[in-house]
Formats: sequence, C-alpha cells, structure tokens
Amino acid sequence: MKKRTVELVVISDIHLGTYGCQAKELLNYLNSIKPKTLILNGDIIDIWQFRKRYFPKPHLKVIKKIISFASKGTEVIYITGNHDEMLRKFSDTQMGNFKLVDKLVLELDGKKAWFFHGDIFDNSIQNAKWLAKLGGWGYDMLILFNQFINWVLVGIGKEKFSLSKKIKNSVKKAVKYINDFEDVAAELAVENKYNYVVCGHIHQPQMREFKNKNGSCMYLNSGDWIENLTSLEYHDKEWKLVHYEKESMESFAESIEESESLNVDLEALPTSLIMNQLLKSS
Repeated sequence: MKKRTVELVVISDIHLGTYGCQAKELLNYLNSIKPKTLILNGDIIDIWQFRKRYFPKPHLKVIKKIISFASKGTEVIYITGNHDEMLRKFSDTQMGNFKLVDKLVLELDGKKAWFFHGDIFDNSIQNAKWLAKLGGWGYDMLILFNQFINWVLVGIGKEKFSLSKKIKNSVKKAVKYINDFEDVAAELAVENKYNYVVCGHIHQPQMREFKNKNGSCMYLNSGDWIENLTSLEYHDKEWKLVHYEKESMESFAESIEESESLNVDLEALPTSLIMNQLLKSS
C-alpha cells in the first residue's frame, strides 16, 4: 500500500517509557505517511516516569523512526512539554533537520499557526509539581488496569471501554477544565492575531472554530497515543483530525520489522541529549 504524502503532521503526548504508550500503533501510523514536516508537540518521552527497566523495543523504534524521517529530509520540530521539560535547557538546539523549541509559529498558506504544548495553563504543574507527577503516575496505573480489563472483555466477546474517558466525561470539574483550557488557548490566539492555535497536553483531540468579540481562530488539539490514538494533519490548505484505523494502518506493520535494520547513530543526533537526560533522571 502506498504511503500518503502529507505537508504537516502533529502528534503529541506519546509518553514513551510508560505502560500506557501505544507505540506499535503509532509505528503503524508513522509508517503509513511521508510528512514534509513533523511536529512533536510535547510529552513525547515521559522523563517524569522513565524507568531503566521499562523501555520496550517498540518505544525505541518510535525514536528511530523519527530519526529516520529527519535523515530522509523531513523537518522534525520537537516542542517541549511538561513530562519532557528537562529538555528545555536545550531549547533552540538545531542539528540538521531536527529542531528543539518551546513554542513555534508557522505560516501556512498565508495564515499564522501557533504551536505549543499547553502545560503553561495548568496550575497544578506550575504550583504543585509533585502533585502533577503523582497524578501522572496514577494515570499510568489506571491505563494499565484498564488494559487488563479490556483484555478480559475482549476474551468474553465484549467491547473495550475507557475508564479515564468515562471518569473525565462524568466529572464536571474535568469537563470544565478541558473547556477552560480550550477557551483560554483560543482567546490568546485571537488576541495575538493567530489563525490557528495547536496544543496537546489534555489528551483531548479537538478541532473547533472559536469566536469572540475580538475575532476568531481555529483551536486544534492533537490528542494522545495512550487512549485516543490521534494526530493532526495539514494538507492542501485543510486540517484533518486523524484517528488510528487498525484495519488500514496495520497493513504497514511489516515495515516496522524492516526498521530493525536502520543504521542510526544515536550519538550523532539530538536524541543523545534526550537519552542522557533520561539516565540522569532515573
């Protein structure tokens, strides 16, 4: 099956190094596309929860795939998030087609797009980082427990379900937090004359038009690769929210095995900065 050429792809909240990360599915998706620009919008490697004893081969293959994109001409822009905030000391580093930044502004067909992770709006991270880290650990355990439940459900012929989504959708404060996050990001974008604002962080894929008395913009969120398995794609002047499709994207799984033979020199690329930080933090 032929790979799709895409002008711009945005993925975020992969959380490599955690139990909830759906690395195999992400690899299938990445193997299905040929992006001209790939934006990694934060929380790609979960340095907060990194463990030397848990970094499976598919997780490493995701890193190798990203390096492969850069080596073959794709512009790869890594925007730091809160779970990989240790990399912010290297902000504005550029090596070849790889760039590490804290935020980004691009012009897309005459319109301005503002990219950032979104943790700046999270008071728990700004004022009580230990609480945010504890919440991250709890979320990872919830996802692990949910995977076990879904394994049982599939075994007895029932449909999978998401515990965290059910909790978010049923708790008014969680719903309000998501709505407030989207509105604040969009309001700031309108105030600064941006046509698009693109975030991650809240694991809530979204595309919606925002309007207030000062103007309008499109708010976009790339979701995550733990539960929603989503990305954003911009091509032919249009944005699209892409959901992982098992049937069509698993057909690219064969090329994942071919990636075993990738001749990648990690020490010669910015990935070495990431791995060094992981080892120091563990």
